Amino acid sequence: MSQNLVIVESPSKSKTIEKYLGSDYKVVSSKGHIRDLSTKGKYGLGIDVENDFKPDYVTIKGKKSVITELKKDVKDSKFVYLATDPDREGEAISWHLYDCLGLNDNNYKRVVFNEITKNAIIEAFKHSRKIDQNLVNSQETRRMLDRIIGFRLSKLMQAKTSGSSAGRVQSVALKLIVDREREILAFKPEEYYKISADFEDFKAELFKYKNKDIELKNETEANKVLNELDSLFLVSSVDRKTKNKKSPLPFITSTLQQVASNKLNMGAKKTMSVAQKLYEGIELENETVGLITYMRTDSVRLSNEFVSATNEFVKREYGKEYIGSVKVVKQKENVQDAHEAIRPSSIERTPLSVKPYLTSDEYKLYRLIYYRALASLMKDAKTDNTTIILDNNDYKFKATGQILSFDGYLKVYGDYEDVSNEKLPELNEEDKLTSEKIESEQHFTKAPARYTEAKLIKELEELGIGRPSTYATIMDTIKTRGYVKVEEKKFVPTEIGIEITDKLQECFSHIINVKYTANMESDLDKIAEGNENPVKVLREFYDDFEPSVKEAFTKMEKKPPEETGEMCPNCGSPLVIRKGRYGSFTACSNYPECKYIKTEPKEIVEVCACPNCDGKIIEKKSKRGKVFYGCNNYPTCKTAYWDKPTGELCPNCNSMLTIKKDKINCSNCDFTK
Repeated sequence: MSQNLVIVESPSKSKTIEKYLGSDYKVVSSKGHIRDLSTKGKYGLGIDVENDFKPDYVTIKGKKSVITELKKDVKDSKFVYLATDPDREGEAISWHLYDCLGLNDNNYKRVVFNEITKNAIIEAFKHSRKIDQNLVNSQETRRMLDRIIGFRLSKLMQAKTSGSSAGRVQSVALKLIVDREREILAFKPEEYYKISADFEDFKAELFKYKNKDIELKNETEANKVLNELDSLFLVSSVDRKTKNKKSPLPFITSTLQQVASNKLNMGAKKTMSVAQKLYEGIELENETVGLITYMRTDSVRLSNEFVSATNEFVKREYGKEYIGSVKVVKQKENVQDAHEAIRPSSIERTPLSVKPYLTSDEYKLYRLIYYRALASLMKDAKTDNTTIILDNNDYKFKATGQILSFDGYLKVYGDYEDVSNEKLPELNEEDKLTSEKIESEQHFTKAPARYTEAKLIKELEELGIGRPSTYATIMDTIKTRGYVKVEEKKFVPTEIGIEITDKLQECFSHIINVKYTANMESDLDKIAEGNENPVKVLREFYDDFEPSVKEAFTKMEKKPPEETGEMCPNCGSPLVIRKGRYGSFTACSNYPECKYIKTEPKEIVEVCACPNCDGKIIEKKSKRGKVFYGCNNYPTCKTAYWDKPTGELCPNCNSMLTIKKDKINCSNCDFTK
């Protein structure tokens, strides 16, 4: 019993960290959460509402064997280090491990690291601590709020609408999409005109008359102006300024998702999945190393060590004139500054140097993260901006130009940012110019744009709704539930999405709104800081929420089921589409008096001959809707396979060969073809 045990969340981290720590340490994985709220008690919440919201935790399905192994490892070790992820979720997982594995304050420590590199891991173990109970309380409160709202509202929506779920943040995000769609539908375009003058090397646009802004709302007004203009223009002013184009801040979770969506066409879910892999570790030529720091963060802070190393790198590669300075940024009130911005773990590990070891998506995302962090510490770019004002009978025209005079951070980040270069001719005040053409052009005001995934994430972040780590899940949920569809990369609410939103607003407009949800995030942050009581927050919420739910179950009008146009063969009542546990089905509207259910004819898909009788192996579905393959002579012959049979028999044991993940394996032995 001499070994130190280290428990991390992900199996892919284990080998890398064990290699860094050496033979005195054994590193194992909890494979994420091991416990969650049960579905026992009132409304199946797994929460004793009357007893100060005491949670009832149960082992997550499939984790019993993991816990058994972990308990055995704890028994064989003298000391345990809980090294789960460096956020509230990770802190809660550490607490569950502590509680479930029977640890005590004398035989464990909590270790937090922001990157999986040897130096970071070794340093983290020098600064181990105890579990932060305030962070655990915050996560637990969030989980209970989401469970109460999710279970109660989802049950209500299932009873009263065509929808299947609702949620604390999910439903607010959906409301933003629905509200925007209604703005678009209500929008009435307004006509307006622009007047421009063409010169040999540039174009100028009318913007003032007698030093007052001018708006031309119809063709008559535009023609009146055209009649008062002549072809001769006088240069009334030339303004030349050098402006700084500021280098960007390093990525936080939300900005990474936004830019990856816009520049790499990666959705939030995929972005986080690829980033997770880059963080947990990539096998390079002679080492396995995490290429980026932890990807769930809303802090733009960078470590002094990284700043120093990057300054040296910039000086060596681009020259000292490209070295920038660390930006002082006023953080938002609800920012969790426990760890850094998303950055490469080493500035020396350039994208090209690791490209051979990465997939295409991993390389694209690593390159974006690398150059964003590098750009954030480089000098601002500089542009020479020129504004020329031309006068024509008291009508003022403006022309603007811009030339990049110093590329600065764009030296490395130019692929991700567009900079216009438009040079104006050298002109001076009192110069006279003749226009080649003066014309008016009709325009119409445009409706607000629908949300793209990137814009919706930005909106949620600016409104203080949800946490950066939850945005990918929110985007995925509203799509998979069928509440929105994506057209030209933009969210369009479906009929069900609009119905769900409207029903929720009938009874829960005081809760399902931007302000309430943002205030709830603030309360969770206060709990994390130890400045708010979790039970008080839950009680105030529940005492307001639950009466509204009960009233809604009574008063909210239920949407009648959709009629199919067919009549019931048993009683003559209309057939309707109903929702069931495993999807929609067609049944009699006169239920429960008539219990007729229409049975749809099943298409029989033959796969191969049955090896055990003269029957055929056909495609079937289990009670839960999972596809499997079985003999059509069932129950006489009970031959069945979960994986698709090939029709060939194993040369070793004469059992059926099946296809799994594009590989052909024996259904009975270890043979692989």
